Amino acid sequence: MKRNWLLQAVAGGMLLWALYPGNPSGYYTLLHWFCCVTLIYQACKAVSLKIYIWVWILVIMALVYNPIFRLHFHRDLWFAINIITSVIVVVSIFALKSRERIKKVFTAKLLRAQSKHKI
Repeated sequence: MKRNWLLQAVAGGMLLWALYPGNPSGYYTLLHWFCCVTLIYQACKAVSLKIYIWVWILVIMALVYNPIFRLHFHRDLWFAINIITSVIVVVSIFALKSRERIKKVFTAKLLRAQSKHKI
């Protein structure tokens, strides 16, 4: 699973493209579905890595982009929300990836230490 960041990168790109005012309304429906699914997936990943601040951030953002019970904000507010969300999505790429790397290193060291003590 080396490309875990791909969903986040696509979501970030879609959020930035949403800033273009000439998009059809169907694009925003697709954006809500894709962002909600991506944010929930990343929140589940954050739970498995035990980064609970990221769980809360990602779940709140998933609720904002909920495609079933949509929030109806003015275009200017959505503009700001899309920018903030794109920053959160990009930062979460590095935050979750670095934590995952630390967890792998710690697990590998723990397994080596356990194997040395087994005789």
